[in-house]
Formats: sequence, structure tokens, C-alpha cells
Amino acid sequence: MTGSERAAWIAWSALAEPMDALAGALLTAVGPVDALGWLKEVDRQPTRGEAALLEIIGPELDNRLLSRIVAASARWCQRLPRAEPAEHARRATALGARVLTPADHGWPSAVGALGAAAPHALYVLGSGDPAALLDRGVAIVGSRSSTSYGDHVAAELASGLAERGRAVVSGGAYGIDAAAHCGALAAGGATMAVMAGGVDRWYPVGTSALRDDVMRHGCVVSEVPPGWAPHRSRFLSRNRLIACAAGTVVVEAAHRSGALSTARHALALARPVGAVPGAVTSAASAGAHALVRGAEAVLITSAADIEELVGPLHPDEEEVEGGGGPEFGSAQERAAYDGIAARGSSLEQISCEAALSVREARRALAALSSAGLVVLDGGTYRRRS
Repeated sequence: MTGSERAAWIAWSALAEPMDALAGALLTAVGPVDALGWLKEVDRQPTRGEAALLEIIGPELDNRLLSRIVAASARWCQRLPRAEPAEHARRATALGARVLTPADHGWPSAVGALGAAAPHALYVLGSGDPAALLDRGVAIVGSRSSTSYGDHVAAELASGLAERGRAVVSGGAYGIDAAAHCGALAAGGATMAVMAGGVDRWYPVGTSALRDDVMRHGCVVSEVPPGWAPHRSRFLSRNRLIACAAGTVVVEAAHRSGALSTARHALALARPVGAVPGAVTSAASAGAHALVRGAEAVLITSAADIEELVGPLHPDEEEVEGGGGPEFGSAQERAAYDGIAARGSSLEQISCEAALSVREARRALAALSSAGLVVLDGGTYRRRS
């Protein structure tokens, strides 16, 4: 990758808010360098926006989408003075952080599943490798207002995963997040905290004692530059990054909980989701119970259950039965792949066609999605051409 490409990715991490769909569409269509060059031209000559973009991209882009991108350029242009890549790289270096961009060595392939919603850069504070931590990590999320039961279970699950060589991914918040990070660290494991603000804006401040331990045994990650505040909308968007882990487990979540947002993102990415049961009278577990009742999550009671949910840490540990072929990790993956109709199928249709339980089918499809063989689009699984 050229230096100009790297600089352009860093600039876009400051120009566009996380999950800006129009920025994602623009960058997917023309790449970061041409997109940045076009934006600077629009800033100089606002009336040239549509014509200049057509010169770059040609007539293939849908006219309505083109018009929306041109209209969105106003919000990106006003940030151009704050988007100097050299300055953001300098601030990161001063903090002891490093910057990763999509074409850098070490960019986590797991976030590629987000498509146009993938981050433009990652600012990483700590010794851990985000790619490895996401690939082998499990997200443990839940209520900030957790009970002692929830904290205990989250810590036990995280500790058990760490003993199995798994990393734990969470958001550094009060309650379940903090318990999960602490459980992994207590067992000598690695953990990754994904921030809503810059890596130097650990939030909430009340859990900042965790930061140094997380940095020593993993890393703190953010998709926005250092110094940027943890706005409410950024908490919601960062949940999709947490959901890029190999699996997500919800411990204590009320009906309206940010943890459920993470679970929904994981399901959309075809990642397996688990939920820990609580007392039927506990409002803190109502959201987790709803996930299980809706067959969106598997009931989890131990780290062993999680390991079964996400599959073996090393693919060669799973027996490949006859006819699997080199592209499949198991007979269930082949059966699920074969069960997808030419125009796509729902999870339930694949489960029935492949003679798998819904749980088995979801796990197989998650593995196929991670391998790039299957894509999930609006609840329909399709073979990737």
C-alpha cells in the first residue's frame, strides 16, 4: 500500500462518523484516495460535486445514491480541517498507540464482514494483535447495572475461555464488561476493549484502573482518532466491532440494552450468539431470555458451552468427515452449504434441508461466513460467487 492510501484511510476515519453508510458506499466505489481527492475538489467548488464524481466513477452508480453522496459531502467537507492524517498519526504515536488501516499488515480480516460499514482505521493502544484477538476471541457483553450473580458468571466464563486459549472482547464499561475483562486477566488471558471514543478517552472513568492491565495483556481499540469524545451514537456503532469476534455471549441484558445491539450485529454477521439464563423474575435477564426464546441465541451455562458454540480454536481439531473437501471444516458445514438454494435460503430452510438443528446450522453458517463462502443479506443466506 502506498503512503497516500494509508493517509487517505486515516483522513476518512476523521471525516466520516462510524457506520456512515454513504461514506462506506463512496469508499467502496472509488477507494479512499480518489474519494478524498473528490471531497477536496467539492470543498473548493461545491457546484462540481456530481460532475466530478461521475468523472471518477462513471455512469454505473445509481443516480439516487450519487445524489445522496453529493449531499452528504457537506458534512464531510466541514471536517476537512480536522482530518489531517499526519496530525492524527502524530497524536497516536505520542500516546504510544499505533494506527492500522484496511490494507496494512495486521488489519483484522474479521471486520471485513461488515462490508461498507467496516471502520476506515483502527487506533490500537497496547501490545495485543487486534486481528488475532478478534479471530480467536469471544465477546462477553451485558448490563452496566449488573447483579452480583451476573458479575460472577461473566468473570467465570471469561476465566474459563482464557484457560482454553481464547481472548475476551468487550467494551470496558461498568458491570458485565468489567467483570469479563477482569475474569480473563485473572486467568492470565488476553482481552480487548473496544472504545466509543478515542483510545485516550477510556470510558467510564470509574473502570480506568482496568486500562493498564488490558493494554499489557491485550489492547484498547477505537475507530475514531485520539481525543474524540465517546458520544452516545458512537457507543451504538462500536457494538458492531465487538460483534466481529468469533462469537458473542450476552450475560444479563434487559429488554432495552446495548448488549442486545451487539447480539443483533453478531446475528447479522452470521456469528453464533449465546445467552446466560437468569432468574425468571429478574428484569436484568429479560433480554437474554428473549434471545433464547426466539431461537436467536443458544443457552450458555459454562465456558465449555461457549467452546461448543463457536467451535474449536484450531480448525484441524474438528473431525472432517467423508466428502468434506478442502474448503469445508466439517460435514455440517458442507451440509449447510449444500442446503442453500440457488436464490438463497433462510436459517430455518437451511436447517430443514440439511437435516441440522437450528443451532448446528447457525454454527456451520457462521464458519462458512468467516471463510468467505456464504453471505447473509437481509435474513437470507446466499453462496458467495
